[in-house]
Amino acid sequence: MIVNPQFFNYRIIIGTLIVGMTALGVFSFNTYESSKAHQHFLDQEKKLVESELSQMILRYDDLSLTSHLISEQLDSAKKTTKSALEQLRLTESDFSVLTRFKSELSDIKSKNSALFNTVDSINLQNERLENEKLVAYAELNEQKQSNTSLVKINKSLNSKIDKAALLTANSFTAKAYKSGANTSSTTKAAQAKGIDVCFTLAENTLTEKGMKDIYIQVLNPLNNVIGKKGAVEFGQFLLFYSHKQRINYDNDVIHICTTIPAQENDKPFTEGTYYVSVFHKERKLGGTQIELN
Repeated sequence: MIVNPQFFNYRIIIGTLIVGMTALGVFSFNTYESSKAHQHFLDQEKKLVESELSQMILRYDDLSLTSHLISEQLDSAKKTTKSALEQLRLTESDFSVLTRFKSELSDIKSKNSALFNTVDSINLQNERLENEKLVAYAELNEQKQSNTSLVKINKSLNSKIDKAALLTANSFTAKAYKSGANTSSTTKAAQAKGIDVCFTLAENTLTEKGMKDIYIQVLNPLNNVIGKKGAVEFGQFLLFYSHKQRINYDNDVIHICTTIPAQENDKPFTEGTYYVSVFHKERKLGGTQIELN
């Protein structure tokens, strides 16, 4: 059999080309798949970086501070992070670009770590101060309530002391008398020329020592004041009296008796009940009554 050398060479060349094209196809397919996987990886990395930057921005928004200096630092860091995120979103997923942004992200994280630690420290300090303020307010309120209670107690004690220091009297007696060779008592209105009044000022060490004005008031059955009649005003209180007597009180018991003679316009005495009252200033110390017929 005779073989054509030229034809044989063609077959070898064609075979070689087929094998080469097949190998090239396989290589191109593998290269495409590898490039596709690499691009997918870069896209995922880009999304991760974007996500981290977005989370940082959200944390900036969540922070609230009263410190002006820290607030300025947070605003600056927020602007830097936003700028990096905007630039990243505008770029293609490229290895060199992602490498640069990852480096920026690492730098931002490092700065944020110190900044956020400062913020946390300030917030903790503010919380502690707020708690201390609440405790202080509670203690102050408790102290105010205690002071109010003490003021009320003091007022009550002062009131009791003032009340206990008031001048007091007892043993009130009164009787009508008739004139003659021997002055004697009477129950007859027609015979009466005046009224004798006696009482006792009690001992009281709390009462202020000194001169005291005592007012004796005698009212007849017609509710008219008898005696030398006088009037004294204590604020809005007007007292009409029959007799005024000044005594020097030194905290000891004092027995007082005084005579209230009838004036011409008091005679003759009207039959009925006569009311005797003893006053120190506007306060009534006590009294008694007598019946004349």
